[in-house]
Order: sequence, then C-alpha cells, then structure tokens
Amino acid sequence: MSDDLFAAARAAMAFAHVPYSKFPVGAAIRAEDGRIYAGANIENLSFPQGWCAEPTAIGQMIMGGARKIVEIAVIAEKLPLCPPCGGCRQKIAEFATPQTRIYLCDDTGVKKTMTMPELLPFAFETEILG
Repeated sequence: MSDDLFAAARAAMAFAHVPYSKFPVGAAIRAEDGRIYAGANIENLSFPQGWCAEPTAIGQMIMGGARKIVEIAVIAEKLPLCPPCGGCRQKIAEFATPQTRIYLCDDTGVKKTMTMPELLPFAFETEILG
C-alpha cells in the first residue's frame, strides 16, 4: 500500500460526524481506475440509520464511475485496529475480489493486512445470484 491511501483514510476520519459515539472512523479505497475514494462514518440519533466509513467510500467510488475495490484502508481514532463491521464486510465483498487487500491502520500507518477471504470467510457470492 502506498502512503496516499493511508493519508486519505486518515484525512477522511477528520470529517466523521460522530456526536453520539465520539468514535470517528475513516476509510479510503483504491479502485480499479487507480483513483482514491474516501469516506467517514456519519451518525444519526436513530442509531441504525447512520452509516459507516466504508459504505461512504464505496458510494463515492460508485459515483466516481469505478466498480472494483483493489485495496481499502480503515482507521479509527480510538482503536489500534478497527476491522470493518459485519455489514460493511459484505458491502466491501460486493465490490472486491479475493485479491483485494484490506489494511487496518492506526495513526502511524498499516498494522495489519488482510485479504477478502480472511476478512469475510464464507461470504455470499454475488456471481451465483446472476
């Protein structure tokens, strides 16, 4: 992973809207087009209605015209490693390949690298639904 992906995830975290949990998270995706798409978590008082940093970044990627995640970095201010939640794992899997790299970061950089099958074993396979 290059430093630009980590820097984008860390910068995105500063935009988190977390008035209730005080738990900012940032994510950055490098898509198949080489561009970086970033997002932060955005809370809502009706807690299930907020969304995580990863789907925010995925939405940016889709709106930018890309469709595949090559690599994704996730960082949280209050945890040394913040893996995506279960729902986000499936959302990432929808746009990832088995070779997609997931980087779990702290404020200094990457602390753990995973592949999609390591992050979400036995994921629903979207190819079989089409």
